[in-house]
Amino acid sequence: VQLVESGGGLVQPGGSLRLSCVASGFTFSDSAITWARQAPGKGLEWVSGIYRDGSADYADSIKGRFTISRDNAKNTVYLQMNSLKPEDTAVYYCAIPDGLDLDEYTYWGQGTQVTVSS
Repeated sequence: VQLVESGGGLVQPGGSLRLSCVASGFTFSDSAITWARQAPGKGLEWVSGIYRDGSADYADSIKGRFTISRDNAKNTVYLQMNSLKPEDTAVYYCAIPDGLDLDEYTYWGQGTQVTVSS
């Protein structure tokens, strides 16, 4: 199983980024995928999840600003992030939600850094 994130970078407040998570080594279309983030000096925070049927959930902190989507033909999940705020600065990870909590998840990507700063 491999998960590879990309798309992070430095962006000004109010700007946008689109993160990608490319998956391999398992039946992608049968799996939910989660995005989580870790801000400097803080613990992991669940951000969003997308399910087999394409339905999605969002953390209150990003609801209305971020959109998760998936392309099963490309084994890829996207996180479109708009109206970015400095507090969105974090390393963003995708993962397979094979446990009840983030700390129980087995498979994680290496992460991609998002920095929101003027």
